[in-house]
Amino acid sequence: MATLRETAEKYGPLSEAEAEWLALLTADWQIIADLSFADLVMWRKVEDGFVAVAQCRPSTGPTVHQDDVVGTMAAAGRVAHLQRALDEGGITASREPRWDETYAVREDALPIVMDGKPVGVLTREVSQAVSRSSSRLELNYKGAADDLLHMITRGEFPRQMSVTGSRRGAPRVGDGVLRLDAAGHVTYASPNALSCFHRLGVTGSLMNRSLPRVTSELVTDKGHIDETLAMVVMGRAPWRADVEANGATLSLRAIPVTEYGERIGAVLLCRDVSELRRRERELITKDATIREIHHRVKNNLQTVAALLRLQSRRVQAPEAKEALAEAMRRVSTIALVHETLSGTLDELVNFDDLAGRSMRMAAEVASPGVQVKLLREGDFGLIPAQYASSLALVMTELVTNAVEHGFEGREHGIITVTAERTDESRLRVVIADDGKGLSAEPSGLGSQIVRTLVENELGGEIVWRRTETGSAVDVHVQVGE
Repeated sequence: MATLRETAEKYGPLSEAEAEWLALLTADWQIIADLSFADLVMWRKVEDGFVAVAQCRPSTGPTVHQDDVVGTMAAAGRVAHLQRALDEGGITASREPRWDETYAVREDALPIVMDGKPVGVLTREVSQAVSRSSSRLELNYKGAADDLLHMITRGEFPRQMSVTGSRRGAPRVGDGVLRLDAAGHVTYASPNALSCFHRLGVTGSLMNRSLPRVTSELVTDKGHIDETLAMVVMGRAPWRADVEANGATLSLRAIPVTEYGERIGAVLLCRDVSELRRRERELITKDATIREIHHRVKNNLQTVAALLRLQSRRVQAPEAKEALAEAMRRVSTIALVHETLSGTLDELVNFDDLAGRSMRMAAEVASPGVQVKLLREGDFGLIPAQYASSLALVMTELVTNAVEHGFEGREHGIITVTAERTDESRLRVVIADDGKGLSAEPSGLGSQIVRTLVENELGGEIVWRRTETGSAVDVHVQVGE
């Protein structure tokens, strides 16, 4: 799907600043469409007239355009109206409704201004198929929309610092709308907005009351007030804030209304997000619990490794010492994975860092008298936590095997680890050394552990082979669904 900039640039060059301005407008114009109960269409002027480059349908009323109009040229009868909006520089109403199939459409056009220069035309199109008298809510919604549209003609909307992201719980027009004057007094509150504040503990009407004072009286825990809340309820800044009281949580978003740079009021959107915030807190608690479990498992495994180390010091038989050392190394590798998981909320592990640490530890423990140079090529990428322990053990065993058997009788050696993602779910790893090479496929406990993990836990295959400079192991494993 083409971006707004890609679509717009098909019909002429667009500067970086203009593209950003238009993208910022389309990121926030759903509010205007909903307040207007109307479709919005963005037009660019071209040699043959005007072409539509973006559109927005209302969620509060019927749409005019059943089909997308992006990429279509304005009809010849509409060109003069669009050009008049550019020439006059304000909101221009069509002299007569136009007919689309069986119903009439009333259309307003206005220039999209940035830094005093028009960069496009915006049309607000309302179907006349449904005839009804405007309610108080509709009159206030349309009045708020007109305020924002006038700001577009002066280059005062959208706001560069406005919060337009899709953060969970973002309030929408249907959730509740308030209009404020310059002093923060409520000049209108929609029924849904009034219901939201009643849940916070407000009694009676909000009309003509100071919203900052009302909010301040509701919040009893002054130590946990959102620092931006005062600016939002005054309508001074285009920010978002949450307010909590009486077990309810409201998400508020302010859109200051300005006239030639002077703030004359604000439109405030509100939404009851009590249940959403409660679930988020539960998830945070669960995440913290999971991290704590990983941390405790890591500590317990490190204790087991320390006990194995103490036990190995008391054992005289070389085979027993070696067996305890191998067990200690494997436990330490699993502990390293849990240490990594305890520091993240994600179920994905950055395996490049984990692999580097586990392989260095394996090389140092396997043969302290050999100086091993570890080389890395390619990236492992992000590995799901369910595969991390098995893959880390495989890497540790293979590096250990290369050090112990490939470099026997030598003072130094090189191990090269090459990682390659063959697709999103498959990983190929090659561990090569410049040692004496393989005489036969390994059959010890370590190789048995590796084969079992690769084939049974990681759904892959493993092949040992001799090379011109030593030996190599090819591992193909599944690291995703």
